[in-house]
Formats: sequence, C-alpha cells, structure tokens
Amino acid sequence: MNESFNSPLLDEAVHQLSRLPGIGRKTALRLALYLLRQDASQAEALGEAVVRLRREMRYCRRCHNVSDQDVCPICSSSSRDAQTVCVVENVKDVLTVESTGQHRGLYHVLGGLISPIEGIGPAELEIDSLVERVKEEQVREVILALSPTMEGDTTNFYIFRRLQELPVKVTMLARGLAVGSDLEYTDELTLGRSIQQRILFSSTFADA
Repeated sequence: MNESFNSPLLDEAVHQLSRLPGIGRKTALRLALYLLRQDASQAEALGEAVVRLRREMRYCRRCHNVSDQDVCPICSSSSRDAQTVCVVENVKDVLTVESTGQHRGLYHVLGGLISPIEGIGPAELEIDSLVERVKEEQVREVILALSPTMEGDTTNFYIFRRLQELPVKVTMLARGLAVGSDLEYTDELTLGRSIQQRILFSSTFADA
C-alpha cells in the first residue's frame, strides 16, 4: 500500500519520480527530499533540462541516433568513415561502442530487435532505411553489432538476407561476447576486441 506524506505536493513529486525505470517509492522520496534541501534554482534547472530534452531532442534522420540537430554530430563529422556502418539495437549501444574507441565509421540504430513473441517484426524497425542507406551511400561494410541473443541472431540473419544481393560486406562481432548477454553490459576491452576481430557473417553458417 502506498504511504501518504500528508502533503499533496510531496505525494505528487514522489509519484512522478517513482515512474522512472529503476526508481521505487523509497528512492523517489529520497530524491524529492534532496531537491527540497537544495537551492530552488537547482530544481528549476533540472526541470527545465528535462522539459527541453523532451521538447527539443530529436532523432538523426540518417542513423536514428538521438541528436540536437536533424543530423547527429557523428554522421556530420568529416573524420568518420562514411562507408562503414555499425548496426546497433538502440541509442545506448551507440554510446557503448563509442566508448571502445575502435569504431570510426557511422551507425544505424534499429530501435529494437525482431521478436515475434513481443509482436515486433521487421516493419517496426529501421531495417528498410538501412537497406536504402547501403544503396544510396555506397556503403562498403555493414557491421552487425547486436546482442548475442535469440532475438539478436534472428535480426542479424534477416538483415543479412536483405543485404545479400547488394555489393556490401556484412560482418559481425567476434564471439568474444557471452551468448545471451546485452551489448550494454559488455566491458570495453572485450567489446573492442570483438569489433577489431569481426568476422564475415556468412562464415557463421557456412558449415550448417
């Protein structure tokens, strides 16, 4: 049963904070009381930052990463290899791969993985736009950097089949990653080596 704090304002603050992922009511209460102890300008700055984030943040029209502009800084950088595209599940995975310093190409964020159980099919993901990028931008290599789960493997195979007839090399991360693990929780050294030692996707089922 939810406790009441005899203050509608505190109740509402705790309720809203507890709706955030990983934040229970006890943690929400601690955060609310912490903000009450700070200068009012700090709470106002936090609120303004959240509102601006929601209103002004958009998705890059090229790779679908989060961005302040129509095209994200990675896609617009002249120092990146525009002919190598690393395919990831979500925005967090872009940050994870970037932290290794081993990928100097661009990205393509799918926005999820194929999962029939959850009702997520290819049409719900940014796969068609990936195929169009490969065609229009003369991409030489597509690196499949999806988590080694059943959903990740299914998505990898589907993308490979869509790109199979195009003049592009399709590679995947070396299997230094534990099966069933999320890319987000892989340490930088292991992930970096997996990127460096990536293999042709077709070699994974050549002997099947």
